[in-house]
Amino acid sequence: MNQPRSASGDHDQAALDRLYTLVANDEDARTCTDISEEACREVPGNFFRLILANVLSKIGDLLINPKTVLAWLIGAVGAPAALAGALVPIRESGSLIPQLVIGAWVRRHPVRKGFWVLGSVIQGVCVLGMALAVWHWEGLAAGLAIVGLLVIFSLGRGFCSVAMKDVQGKCIPKSRRGRLTGLASTFSGLATLAVGLFLFGQDSEPGLRFYSLLLVAAGLAWWLAAAVFARVDEFKGETAGGGHALREALGSLNLLVTDAPFRNFVIARALLMASALGSPFLVVLAQERGQGAALLGGFLVASSLASTLSATLWGYMADASSRQVMMRGGGLAALVCLAVATVALFAPERSWLGGFYPVAFFVLSVAHSGVRIGRKTYLVDMAGGTKRTDYTAVSNTVIGVLLLAVGAVSTGVSLVGAQWALVFLGLMGALGTFWSWRLREV
Repeated sequence: MNQPRSASGDHDQAALDRLYTLVANDEDARTCTDISEEACREVPGNFFRLILANVLSKIGDLLINPKTVLAWLIGAVGAPAALAGALVPIRESGSLIPQLVIGAWVRRHPVRKGFWVLGSVIQGVCVLGMALAVWHWEGLAAGLAIVGLLVIFSLGRGFCSVAMKDVQGKCIPKSRRGRLTGLASTFSGLATLAVGLFLFGQDSEPGLRFYSLLLVAAGLAWWLAAAVFARVDEFKGETAGGGHALREALGSLNLLVTDAPFRNFVIARALLMASALGSPFLVVLAQERGQGAALLGGFLVASSLASTLSATLWGYMADASSRQVMMRGGGLAALVCLAVATVALFAPERSWLGGFYPVAFFVLSVAHSGVRIGRKTYLVDMAGGTKRTDYTAVSNTVIGVLLLAVGAVSTGVSLVGAQWALVFLGLMGALGTFWSWRLREV
């Protein structure tokens, strides 16, 4: 699989090795105990290729954020506003729910990086299709085109999600996976911060041309990510045989019954969804105070800073104990949700609260970053071989379904008041923190 290196190639590899040693603090020869010897030799190059591919894909996600760019485009083309409300559930659940079938298909192949490349190419094609749609159509036709392409886009995300955890588990040592995810989140957070500052530093609202260019840039980012990921040196791994994908997928659900550690992880992850679902209600409470567009810019900058400043630290902590990172992130998220709800209930009209909500949003974003990095690292570390693919597919599919259910419940509670939705999510996050404490160390 590996070609002989030229003199310049040897020099580049030596430079990568030195940089990897500096970043990963990798001086312990026992680091690679859970991956093959041949994969261990390629760790430095793969480490930085995976970081770069992650950063490029996260930049693409930023540039077509359904809460901002796509939602704005729905209105700009004159499509019904109801379509905007479907964007986030489609993107998240649409990529999670099909993963049982995707995982059953992926695990029959000994080399799986091609599935990530395929998913990234699909996402790029769909985003470029959206750019074409908003230029050639308007009204309901353009809106339906955006939503329809987002469905296919979400399928591509599903391929990437399943393949990434498996390739990372085969190519990166156990004690270095958290910092890889953390560094990627930090670098992409810097890009998010730059775009957020640019957008909300403008005197006037950007036009349709500008947002279309964002879509084109996002599509190119995913294609470039695919090119980078294709260069990862992945070696053959275990396969699960040639059964029917759907039958194998349904059979995989039995893991929730027979595998107690995995079942507990899924329960903890489901309860910790509160860290993600709380943000919109915090924004709603702030909007009710009449702060306007400047506050929205503040939220985007706060989110970017949170990822930039905390992700790498969370990543290094996850390499020591991903379970404790889940606990700390979940506990912090629960505390923020309950604190904001308390303020909204008992001190809603205080003038000093103008800066309270962006600060709370920043802390909640830090907490959510910890939850994401902790549970991703925990899942990759808790199993190997084909089991890792099964775990990823089953947990993501279950979470996709529960995301719709919990989202519906929290939205229903918010009809009484957004603060009560935060109370519900805060209590849910507290229970998730307790359940994370019950997990075993991996």
